[in-house]
Amino acid sequence: MSQLARRVAAEFAGTAFLVAAVVGSGIMASRLSPSDTGLALLENSIATGAALIALITALQPISASFNPVVTLVERFLGVLNSRTAAALIAAQFLGGLLGTVAANLMFGLDAVAISAHARTGPGLWLGEIVATAGLVLIVFGTLRTGRGERIAVAVGSYIAAAYWFTSSTSFANPAVTLARTITDTFAGIAPASAPAFVVAQLAGGTAAFILIRLMYPSVAPAALAADRKVH
Repeated sequence: MSQLARRVAAEFAGTAFLVAAVVGSGIMASRLSPSDTGLALLENSIATGAALIALITALQPISASFNPVVTLVERFLGVLNSRTAAALIAAQFLGGLLGTVAANLMFGLDAVAISAHARTGPGLWLGEIVATAGLVLIVFGTLRTGRGERIAVAVGSYIAAAYWFTSSTSFANPAVTLARTITDTFAGIAPASAPAFVVAQLAGGTAAFILIRLMYPSVAPAALAADRKVH
């Protein structure tokens, strides 16, 4: 199997398991704590953060972005070529959709159920800008300073926290956003709300890209060595 095929498989599987964790834990939380939204969100955020730590730890030696915004920033930083970036992004979107279908079926729901959960308004869009910008800074700030071995804990911890400090509960990922439109559950988002979330996520990624170029103009030798090994 080629290196690109291995990376595509890793992004597909990783994003599928990530979305299954987000949606599945949301369903479980809403069933276990039906009258306590705060507790349900806590359960959802812990499960998501823990899943991210595990998935990044396992798949990072191959590919572990699981997020089109992160992959686009990699492309604009010159880490990936356009063909590789396009293949990884396609895998992320397809994996996310499969993850939602799997979560729905695991809990006895229809494989696809369009969400009626409207999430809209300037406050939520700003929340997505902040959430995505922070995520991208965490990813590349960790990598470009040669501390790639810490990225799993850094990203998982950030996302678990961002569930709470952002108004949008930190989707921060276009593939996850699309995937969550096909589950009418605690984690769902109405299709009409998704485009504005994606635009906000791209804006957050753009802001983070600018900050990364300003704050990390050079890459630590350890990070360069790791990058050559993976890519």
